[in-house]
Amino acid sequence: MKRYVRGTLAALVAPAAAGVMFMAPPATAAVATTAAPAAALRCHASMSNSRPKDYTTIYVNVGTVRYAGVTTIAHYKTVNRKHTGKANAQGNAKIRYYISGAAPGYQVKVSVTVTSGSSRGTCSTSFIPHR
Repeated sequence: MKRYVRGTLAALVAPAAAGVMFMAPPATAAVATTAAPAAALRCHASMSNSRPKDYTTIYVNVGTVRYAGVTTIAHYKTVNRKHTGKANAQGNAKIRYYISGAAPGYQVKVSVTVTSGSSRGTCSTSFIPHR
């Protein structure tokens, strides 16, 4: 029993004897906190027709979370076209594009952004129009 008490006392006295002091930070010290980044939303995009003829309608099919906002931007050779929509209860959206006068053979990249609350996700797809 004495040995145990002496060992415990020695362990408590040793840091103080060595000049080491353990102190709690002052109450006025600022604590840095950062909000965790919002989780990225699931996003998957595909075209209803990846080789559409001129003067036809195609759709960007998007899969994400239910009721998410959907923004698509088609990057044509000379202009960018933006369309928006909303996913349904199953998380699916169809964004309509009418192809008219697009440069044949030029790959049109479509950027997709989905948002829900403070979360967002991105994905992309493409198509190549022809005459």
